Amino acid sequence: MINGLRTAIYPVRDLSAAKAWYTEVFCTAPYFDEPFYVGYAIGGFELGLTPKDEPGKAGSKVYWGVDDIEAEAARIVGLGASTHWPLQDVGDGIKVVELADPFGNVLGLIYNPHFDPKAVR
Repeated sequence: MINGLRTAIYPVRDLSAAKAWYTEVFCTAPYFDEPFYVGYAIGGFELGLTPKDEPGKAGSKVYWGVDDIEAEAARIVGLGASTHWPLQDVGDGIKVVELADPFGNVLGLIYNPHFDPKAVR
C-alpha cells in the first residue's frame, strides 16, 4: 500500500553551493550532511540533494512511502513496471527502489522507519 509522498531529490552540480542555497530558502539546516547526500526535514517530508554532473528537471526524483518495500515493489513489477534501480539500504534502515513504469517514468518507493507523518512545522 502506498502511503503518500515522502521525499523529493534534486541532483545538483555543486553540492556545497546548493546546500547553502536550500538552507537559506527553507530557513533550516540539513539533518543529514554527507558528500553523497544532504537531507532536510521540511514540514514532515524530506528534500534531498545529490551531487550529479548533469542535473536538470529530468533528474529530479520523488519517492512514495511504503510500509513493505519488497512486497510493494514486487506488486508494481507484476503490474508491468521494471526495475530501474534495484532495492538498496541507503543507511539507518532506510530502503529505496526505483521502478520504471510502462510509460517511461521513474516511480520511486521508500521505506523510512524514521518518518513521522505527524511531524509538521
